[in-house]
Amino acid sequence: MINKIAPTLRDAVSCITDGSTVMVTGFGDSGLPKELLHALVDHGATDLTIVSNNAGTGTDGLAALLLAGRVRKMICTFPKSSGGDVFAALYRAGKVELELVPQGTLIERMRAAGAGLGPFFTPTAYGTPIAEGKEQRLCQGRGYVLEEPLAADFALVKAREGDRWGNLTYRLASRGFGPVMCMAARVAIAQVDDILPLGSIPPEHVITPGIFVSRIVKKGNRDERH
Repeated sequence: MINKIAPTLRDAVSCITDGSTVMVTGFGDSGLPKELLHALVDHGATDLTIVSNNAGTGTDGLAALLLAGRVRKMICTFPKSSGGDVFAALYRAGKVELELVPQGTLIERMRAAGAGLGPFFTPTAYGTPIAEGKEQRLCQGRGYVLEEPLAADFALVKAREGDRWGNLTYRLASRGFGPVMCMAARVAIAQVDDILPLGSIPPEHVITPGIFVSRIVKKGNRDERH
């Protein structure tokens, strides 16, 4: 019987090891799997590369992971968003690396990895410092930059509902990065508001099929032992 439900948040992230590349959903705090991130802080994995749209706000979520000294490198689009003081201070102190990627390029790099595609050319960032060190060429008078697919060891995803097979639905904008990150990561871990009985989610409402999800946990399932 297929059952991907983890008993606690801590159990859900227990497979993440030192040095892993971890994708994290969210546009600012919208769609951010804070509970999974806090469980990851407790878990203790370090030397992580985090792929996310932002680099944390306030002092919880991604910022908590950064404050704990667990992140070696951020790959993101908006490293200095509103309230992103933790990352800014660490970056100025030379304690974390940054790879800046335009938002559309970031999503397309993940999509290419999830679809099993190779590098692709995009006009975004042509002739800018972001393109330095990458192949650039002109085609019909327009400049393009060669970008590589972006895969990850793990993805931490916030979804609305799931079932024991790992089928997921999302609420509004929190859908933004979830489906593509689940496809681009070797192991996708989803925190959900509710776990429904198998068959309760109509097939046409499933956004991420369970084949792309390895673990699912209800967001309130904390490990009371810690």
